[in-house]
Amino acid sequence: MEKKTAILMLQDGTTYKGTAIGAIGTTTGEICFNTSMTGYQEIYTDPSYYGQIIVNTVSHIGNYGTVHNENESAKPQINGLVVKSFSSVYSRNTAEGSLQDYLENANLVGIADIDTRELVRHIRQKGAMNAIITSEISDLDEIKKKLKATPDMEGLELSSVVCTKEPYSVGDPHAAVKVAVLDLGIKKSILDNFTSRGMLCKVFPSNTTFEQMKQWKPDGYFLSNGPGDPAVMDYAVETAKQILEADKPLFGICLGHQVISRAVGLSTYKMHHGHRGANHPVKNLISGRSEITSQNHGFAVDMDSIKKNDNIELTHINLNDDTVEGIKVLDKKAFSIQYHPEASPGPHDSRYLFTRFLELIQD
Repeated sequence: MEKKTAILMLQDGTTYKGTAIGAIGTTTGEICFNTSMTGYQEIYTDPSYYGQIIVNTVSHIGNYGTVHNENESAKPQINGLVVKSFSSVYSRNTAEGSLQDYLENANLVGIADIDTRELVRHIRQKGAMNAIITSEISDLDEIKKKLKATPDMEGLELSSVVCTKEPYSVGDPHAAVKVAVLDLGIKKSILDNFTSRGMLCKVFPSNTTFEQMKQWKPDGYFLSNGPGDPAVMDYAVETAKQILEADKPLFGICLGHQVISRAVGLSTYKMHHGHRGANHPVKNLISGRSEITSQNHGFAVDMDSIKKNDNIELTHINLNDDTVEGIKVLDKKAFSIQYHPEASPGPHDSRYLFTRFLELIQD
């Protein structure tokens, strides 16, 4: 079967020609790269990637197929996929199907056989930007026109698009500890880490108020990861403020960390090209230990705003670029982390944070 040509065009006009993978069609979104060596299925189904085109930096993608229980959400969340060498043949004997079939079933458009190393160098230099992949349009002017209509990630509120529409429970109904989870785009692995420690979770839609969650009488509150710009999420920031005012145990990961930070007066900003991969070194400033972490974020908390706030302790710092990776609110039972301690697959160096949250509730 003859391979179909696909085109990738970046916002600055840079254009690549390659081979179509997945569904035949056209897609747009913010292009970003992930440096993880494994776990492509977990990446594609992470709701934090909603609206983005992912470049996998590892050379071979698709070679171990797909398995249903490796999904982090009900379906792939990315807008498009860029890889170097794509394999529609898989070798893992537990695989349930090929990545090609998986992408086609999800109507996901992608491109292969391009120099992803050169592309990543370009993104690192020029910064995150919008892009378009098409395997059905050949006119470059028409492609450019469609790309121009794509909204920028900065200023986008996306949690309400990807979150659950109705509350649901996960875990032992008779568990001694109950955690109210505000779903901003949660990953399944996070809930697994709570329930494996004997916690019952009730997951609420992103726009649920503190008063509504409080009626369930939880012992602690959790703000999840998710996509979009925290600066336009006043509704979630207000919920975090009320949880803090009630002095309830509070934990946040990634977008949840950014929302909590804004609730205590810190500011956030759009990063040049973000942190995405399973190999980012972070130092725990409390223990002095370094952790290899999994990350996925294009926004971050401003370091200077922490230095000006006497009630906030910086607990974790990124060893690559000295950006904020974790904070603690000194007069409250609240802490948050920028990276992903639940990483699955990925390093498990940071899973102690779930235990720390449980201990905070039990104290």
